Amino acid sequence: MSTTRAVPVRTLVCSVTGAAVVALDGTVLTLAQPALQRDLHAGVAQVQWTSTGYLVAVASLLVLAGRLGDRHGHHRVFALGALGFAAASTGIALAPGIGAVVLLRVLQGICGALLQPATLGMLRTACPPDRLTGPIALRTGAIGLAAAAGPLLGGALVSAYGWRAVFLLGVPPTLAVGLLALTVREPRPTEPARARADGEAPARARAVGDPLGAVLLAGSLGLLVHGLVTFPHPGEGGRAALTLAAAAAAALALVRHARRAPDPLLPPALLRSRPVAAGLAALLAASAALSGTLFVTTYFLQETQRLDPLDAGLRFLPLAVLMVLGAAFCPPLQRRLGPRGTALAGGALLTSGVLVLARLDQGAGAVATGTGAALLGAGFVTLMVTATAAIVRHAPEAHAGVAGGLQQTAMNTGPALGVATAALLLALVPGGGFAPAHGAALPALALPAALTLPAALALPATGGSRDGGRRDGTRQPGAARRSRRPFCVRS
Repeated sequence: MSTTRAVPVRTLVCSVTGAAVVALDGTVLTLAQPALQRDLHAGVAQVQWTSTGYLVAVASLLVLAGRLGDRHGHHRVFALGALGFAAASTGIALAPGIGAVVLLRVLQGICGALLQPATLGMLRTACPPDRLTGPIALRTGAIGLAAAAGPLLGGALVSAYGWRAVFLLGVPPTLAVGLLALTVREPRPTEPARARADGEAPARARAVGDPLGAVLLAGSLGLLVHGLVTFPHPGEGGRAALTLAAAAAAALALVRHARRAPDPLLPPALLRSRPVAAGLAALLAASAALSGTLFVTTYFLQETQRLDPLDAGLRFLPLAVLMVLGAAFCPPLQRRLGPRGTALAGGALLTSGVLVLARLDQGAGAVATGTGAALLGAGFVTLMVTATAAIVRHAPEAHAGVAGGLQQTAMNTGPALGVATAALLLALVPGGGFAPAHGAALPALALPAALTLPAALALPATGGSRDGGRRDGTRQPGAARRSRRPFCVRS
């Protein structure tokens, strides 16, 4: 006889809150940087490292952090990341100079890397694969709401209390969920299940690590993000090119090492999964298209149309609204259309949004901008929920953390790639300025948006929620009936 239970509320609260706090932190910092620069008498390059240092630390360690969660428990790693994030945020708010801020931002990035994959790994180990879409949609909606509220909260806090208040904003929630995660009993996969996922004996799966693979992966990702972030800066092209070349060399060394390692950091069973690879490709392309488009359009609204930051932000309000509302419609849409059909619809909406914004000129009004922003929001949230569910669902439970780390890596690398591409095209095309209709940046960014369509075609046609399948792929009587229970069950 099998017993069932709903997904633990504490796990869901930790996952949703942790993901939302990280999203909120990224959006509020942008508005705090000018005040931080003035108060600490810092240079522009120094302030830039408050973002770059964080991004490099996060991108370098996401997959390794996911592997640590798989080995030692996602709730424990989440708690460590959340409590460390709260401590680093408090330290930044009390920092005496820009050097301390940069150093603590790197520490905050390390803690964020521990935190982010665990928000998905916890859900994967608490839910059977066919019931993940609902919790992931809730998590995505919270991310959208946090990203939308960030500029408003950041502007209000900086105006009223100064830049230090921005970093204190995330301390209470991360401290609370970090302590809450420590009270959750860790639902870890059994050793036979781990051994089947690894293709090795249980003792070997438990004992063998891959420190060289961790170093090579961290180096390749960190160098890649650093090269992409610095490439558009004037005078930095040569150094950025060398950094990207070093990233490519480290990646090649990683591939060669992974073929020989007995227990590689990136499990072959995970990388061979077609839905996982397709989901990662869709997220990478979609996040690159979205971030690059927002970068160009934001400068267009403020530099060409001379709108103040608040008015420019209001033009993008439909994007935030559609991201929050669209997340709620993704689970029923996937039940009706399947992952492939839902992702195709999301890719088409995202591409349409980029093309609409690519037609903006100096006389464009709020309706045209809002229409493009709404299409972007609806398309991106549909792709994000669908692709994330495919990645996490089709990953073996023993590798849920690595799958979460790969998903977060795509979501962090894509924006750096999109912004670097947009900035480079804006600099190379003479006379276009920031007006999308006269430049090449947005038409070019429609290409990665369109690349989400072939990636969507590689996703499963059906969600498989009615196949009565167990997590190991065998059929279980009565599973189809239990799949109608709300949110998820655990057998």
